[in-house]
Amino acid sequence: MNMHEATQNRLKPIRWYRTLADREGRVSAQAFLVEGERAIHQIIDSSPATVLEILSPRHPPLFCQGYRWRQLTDSQLKSISSTQTPQPIIALVKLPVDVYSNKLPDETGSKILLLEDVQDPGNVGSIIRSAAAFRFSGIIMTDKCADPFSPKCVQSTAGTLLSLWIRRTADYLLLVKELEIKGYPVAATVLQGTDSPFILKDLDRVILALGNEAAGLSPAVFKNARYRIKIPIDQTRAQSLNVAVCGAICMYLSTLGN
Repeated sequence: MNMHEATQNRLKPIRWYRTLADREGRVSAQAFLVEGERAIHQIIDSSPATVLEILSPRHPPLFCQGYRWRQLTDSQLKSISSTQTPQPIIALVKLPVDVYSNKLPDETGSKILLLEDVQDPGNVGSIIRSAAAFRFSGIIMTDKCADPFSPKCVQSTAGTLLSLWIRRTADYLLLVKELEIKGYPVAATVLQGTDSPFILKDLDRVILALGNEAAGLSPAVFKNARYRIKIPIDQTRAQSLNVAVCGAICMYLSTLGN
């Protein structure tokens, strides 16, 4: 057996990459897929050591140099892509170790996002992208939120999801309480709020809470929130804002005091 044959024998079957579309497959493999040149470039910029392999029918771009490249046919690439018209490059990336744990990182940062049962993966991905853009340090999300490493969510993050820490757990209230004890007030975004969103610019530390698309935040979060943020809108024309839009506005306002 020559060296090329030995290398080929170590390659995983194409069907293995397809299993990463499901949470169980990602957890088992401790890996997920990122599609598209721009998203992969962002992943390499923020977390270069996490990229395990580049999959592409053609030689990958220069910024991928130094990474293992596996050449696939166009049909093989399409078979593992999550989109109807796949981009011609996919990266295999390490799954963060503690993403499904109930343990906060040693360095939590000053601005944290709480997502409670936000179920649309496009919304979750867009919120993660905004959180990275507006310098939030981490995200706590319930186990009923869309999985942040699912294909549609990863696509919506545009490669930003390793720019901050994420915890997806049923014990989210315990993590919130731990942060509150350390001086992080909860600012809940609610239609019946009484606090101006501009108060966010005066907070050095904050847990910004966003709720389910239909039901909003639970009583457990709403009742214990120190601030209840309401974004003024013309409710004769629109009753509410999309959760990702609401989150982006509030996160932007939180940067104005810095």
